[in-house]
Amino acid sequence: MTDEPVAVLSEDESWQRLSGVTLGRLVTTFAGEPEIFPVNFVVQDRTVLFRTAEGTKLFSAVASKTVVFEADDHNVAEGWSVIVRGRAHILKSDAEIQKAERAQLMPWTATLKNHYVRVAPSEITGRHFKFGPEPDCYETAT
Repeated sequence: MTDEPVAVLSEDESWQRLSGVTLGRLVTTFAGEPEIFPVNFVVQDRTVLFRTAEGTKLFSAVASKTVVFEADDHNVAEGWSVIVRGRAHILKSDAEIQKAERAQLMPWTATLKNHYVRVAPSEITGRHFKFGPEPDCYETAT
């Protein structure tokens, strides 16, 4: 990482960061309006995998041409954010479901989540942030 307050993460660094957390946000559209859903997830083969029940999240995820998935993390000194854009699809074949089950993705809430959804990325971008005081806007360059 550089000493700059904002640094662009490589694709590999972005996937590595995503692999280290379990909570993100899925952004879809439903009836022409944006929707955002918190989801627990895992990274599997450079895709985002989550489970869900029937409902708006499932329908809007697979009906949307493109979904956006975001996850981030921080401490007192630094933070990061990764965004995945791609297409979501319900896993239907036995082979797909068996592979997803090997990821051991368990629901956080005590509700039945029968559907595995995989977001296949078309793009991934990430940023790393170093926290600190805002620069003085009146400081002149010498």
